[in-house]
Amino acid sequence: MTARHIEPRGRGFLLFDSHPTGCGQLVTTMRDQVAQAALDPRKSRPVVLVIGSSAGYGLAATIAAIRRYGADGVGVCFERPATERRTATAGWYRTIATADVAARSGSNWTFINGDAFADEVKKETLDLIAEKFGGIDYLIYSIAAPRRTDPLTGRTHQSVIQPIGEGYVTKTLDFSGEVPALKQIWVEPATEAEQADTIKVMGGEDWALWVDALISRNLLKKGFTTLALSYIGSHLTAPIYRQGTIGAAKIHLEETANVLYDKLIPLKGRAMTAVAGAAVTQASTAIPGIALYTSLLRGFLDEEMQSPLRQMTEMWDRLTGFQDINLESGWRMRLDWWELHPLIQEQVTKRWEAVTADNVANLADLRWFTAELHRLYGFAVPGVDYAAPCEPDLPWPAPTE
Repeated sequence: MTARHIEPRGRGFLLFDSHPTGCGQLVTTMRDQVAQAALDPRKSRPVVLVIGSSAGYGLAATIAAIRRYGADGVGVCFERPATERRTATAGWYRTIATADVAARSGSNWTFINGDAFADEVKKETLDLIAEKFGGIDYLIYSIAAPRRTDPLTGRTHQSVIQPIGEGYVTKTLDFSGEVPALKQIWVEPATEAEQADTIKVMGGEDWALWVDALISRNLLKKGFTTLALSYIGSHLTAPIYRQGTIGAAKIHLEETANVLYDKLIPLKGRAMTAVAGAAVTQASTAIPGIALYTSLLRGFLDEEMQSPLRQMTEMWDRLTGFQDINLESGWRMRLDWWELHPLIQEQVTKRWEAVTADNVANLADLRWFTAELHRLYGFAVPGVDYAAPCEPDLPWPAPTE
C-alpha cells in the first residue's frame, strides 16, 4: 500500500481513518510519562494478562505495567487492519507502538487480535500463557463493547445506553457541526430485555469465564489478582449511567468480583474492581450527557484532571504494594477520588446548571475535549508532521522473545 496523507475526516465524534504516526507518538508520549519504580532485582517480572489492551484504560494499564514494573504478558484486543479504502483502526497502530515500548523495555509481550468473548480466543491466549510463562500474576479486564455473542447459546446480545424505569431529559453535546454545540435530548427508557442484554455484554459474565478458564488450566500463580475496570460517576450523569443500563451492568461486574474473590481464596488470590474517573474514550463519548459533563469537569479542573495513564499508574502502585491498596468494602479500589470530591462536584454542578448554548464555550473546555477526541485516532498529537505522507498498511506486531 502506498504512503499517503491522512486527514481527520468523519461524522460527529467518529472519524473514518486513524493516523499511524500520531497513534505511535501518542503511545511514546504515554511511555515517557511513566516513571520506573525501584524494583527488587531478586524478584521475577510480574506476568500480566490485559483484556482490552488497545484503548482507554486497558491501554494505559498495559503501558504502566510495562514501564513502571517491567511486566511481561499478553494483551488481547479486537482491531481491524488497513484496507484499500480505510486505514487500520487506531488500536491497531497503538498496539504496534505498545509492542515496541515492551521490546525496548526488555519485556516479553504478545498481542492477540481477536474477539475476547470467543472461546477460541480464550484458548489461544491460555495456550500462549502456558507455553511462554506457565501462569500469570494479574488479569486486568477492561472491555467496553457494543455487542457480545454468548459462547454457550450462540446468541448475540446488543448493549444499549438508556435509563431504567423512566425516560430522561438531559443536556448533551452535539458533534454534528464544526464545533460541539449544546442541546437537550430525550432518552427513552430501556426495556427489560435491553437491560438484560446490556448486562450480558458489559457485566461480569465474561470476566468470570476468563478466570474459570485460567483456573481450569492451572495458570494462576500464587497470590494472583484480577481486577475489572468500572465507573460510578457524578450525580449529574447518574440517571443515564449509574442508574441506567450501563450502571446495571457495572453493578453485575461488582457482584462478580465478590463471587470471584471467594473462588480465589484457596489459591490465596483476590478479585476486585477499580472505579476509575471520567475520561474521553470512544465508549464514553457515545453516552448522552457524558461528553458535556467531562468538558465541564475539565473546564473547572484544567490540568488537575487526571489522565487514564496517571490513574492506572496509581492502580499498579496499589496492587503491587508500592502504595496502600486501600480497598472500599474489601473489594473495590477507588481511583476517582479526584473527580468525586464534594467541593469539585459542587463547582461542576454549578456549571452544569448554568450552562447554555451561549456560554458553553466559557464553562466547558470544548477545545480540549475536541482535541482529545481527535487524539483517540492519532490526530492533534504534538510533535507529528501531519503534512507528511505515511504508510497505513502496517503489520501486527510479532511476539517478543
